[in-house]
Amino acid sequence: MTLEELPVGRTAVITEVGGEGALRCRFLDMGLIPRTRVEVRKVAPMGDPIEIRLRGYELTIRREDAKQIAVDPEVAS
Repeated sequence: MTLEELPVGRTAVITEVGGEGALRCRFLDMGLIPRTRVEVRKVAPMGDPIEIRLRGYELTIRREDAKQIAVDPEVAS
C-alpha cells in the first residue's frame, strides 16, 4: 500500500521511500524515512494535495509524490 491510498484518519508506518535522485533526497530531508509513523490528516477538496502528520508536524505533499512512499497500515486495537 502507498501513502496515497491511506484513508483520512488512519496511521501507518513508512516501509520504503521511492523516487530517484533529488526527489528521494527531498523526501528524506522532510522526515519521510522508513519506520516513521504517519497519519493522513486531510485531503484537499479536489483530492490533491494531502496533509499528513509525522514527527510532530504537518506536511502537505502532492498525491503523485505520496504514490512513491510505501506504508504498512497500523491495525486499530
